Amino acid sequence: MSERSILAYFKSPEEAEGVARKLRALRAIEISVDRFSRYGGTSFSSGVNPVTGNVARMDSMTAERAHTGILAAADTSASGMSHGGDGGPTGRDILLTVILNSESHDQALRLIEEAGGMI
Repeated sequence: MSERSILAYFKSPEEAEGVARKLRALRAIEISVDRFSRYGGTSFSSGVNPVTGNVARMDSMTAERAHTGILAAADTSASGMSHGGDGGPTGRDILLTVILNSESHDQALRLIEEAGGMI
């Protein structure tokens, strides 16, 4: 049996997890649901700093990589005086990765598209 892979983008983890449950019923070999960001790591620990009310502050940053927090803090979207900067992942920042048998590939594509996923 040959294997096929699918990369699909969703707006929320719940959408992707719903499809993942259906894909497990198709006996998918591997399923992964991940969030990605502009800088490759977790940018903010809580989104809004409870002390200052600011969206970002250097000591409220956590990073999976050494410079992720610094890059996020320097971005225009970290300022309350900005309209949000130049693009980046907006809307569809949840990635569903699926590996399955080729016989189930077409059915999996239909399930993903019906759930609002972008392939």
